[in-house]
Amino acid sequence: MELELIEEGATALWVPRHDSTVAFPPGSAPIFYNPRMALNRDATVLVASCSEPRTYLDAMGASGIRGCRVGHETSTQVTINDRDPAATALIRKNCDHLGLSAMVTCRDANALMSEEPFDFVDLDPFGTPAPFIDAGIRSSIRMIGITATDTAPLCGAHLKAGIRRYMARPMNTDYHAEVGLRILLGYAARMTARYDRGILPVFCFAHEHFVRLHLRLARGTQAADRTIARLGYIYQCTGCPYRSETAGQFPEHLVCPDCGRLLSPIGPLWTGSIQDTEFLSTMTARLPGIGLAQADALEKVITCCQNEPPISFSYDYHHLAKAFRVSPGPITRVLEALEKEGYVASRVHYSGYSIKTDAPLDVIRDSLTVQ
Repeated sequence: MELELIEEGATALWVPRHDSTVAFPPGSAPIFYNPRMALNRDATVLVASCSEPRTYLDAMGASGIRGCRVGHETSTQVTINDRDPAATALIRKNCDHLGLSAMVTCRDANALMSEEPFDFVDLDPFGTPAPFIDAGIRSSIRMIGITATDTAPLCGAHLKAGIRRYMARPMNTDYHAEVGLRILLGYAARMTARYDRGILPVFCFAHEHFVRLHLRLARGTQAADRTIARLGYIYQCTGCPYRSETAGQFPEHLVCPDCGRLLSPIGPLWTGSIQDTEFLSTMTARLPGIGLAQADALEKVITCCQNEPPISFSYDYHHLAKAFRVSPGPITRVLEALEKEGYVASRVHYSGYSIKTDAPLDVIRDSLTVQ
């Protein structure tokens, strides 16, 4: 296996050399490493820096880049695990290169997490994290991080796969990134509540081809009940742009007030806030001095997440303009017009052409044409 020395953030380590001629270069190497996930890893380094976990588990280490970065850039005591002996050999090589006193294990991730507790458990598998979330929650003392790259099932493009993996019904909407994020959050919430524990979203976002969750875990039946109370459904009309959301365990039969069609329920999923805005402020203050790989891009995501209202859906304003047959003004003018009418309105972190607002559709339609 041919290796190359790369630098990501403040960490230099060895990774497998990719074949740049294939369609998906990271898949060409015997040990997985994806440079496009640098922002994802940046976010975790920053979260760990601000939350200061005592112990941290990178459950599926591969090259070890995530765990090595957390250990090297935050001075957290890390354990890096992979079930592949070749991967654990590379992880040890990288720990030695960095002078990092990490624990490196070669075990099945679910077996390890079923036996040992860690302050911060991190799940970053290839594809779906669903088979690892239960054990990850049982292993986690205080925090859990979850990455999903199976966005097609989560967002409704592969409907049956999404239902099988997450026991929820997604839909491929113009806000599909939000759907995938909240479907994954809802699944984590249901898995956690079974153990009389609850989740508190800290920093959760969708970016390019992945969804990333950072969650605090709280103990007790009251925390579990509060978590269950956040589960609900988005109701989407398939005949017009109308959508709404309602908390509740079971979907209702609701009719679109605008066109009379039966609304399609999406969920169960997490409703309400997906961020801890105070924690995001701490992250923003810490960000300039930490030396991340994509600090500017991450800061934009954090800032946008801070400003988003706790609404479970958004509107693509180009799609709305087409549906209403109007020529829209600049998105900034649309937001200003909505706020002038007394409604909350903001951009979203996962799309440059979408807005979140609590305004009714007739007000949004009128705001689209403000010049």
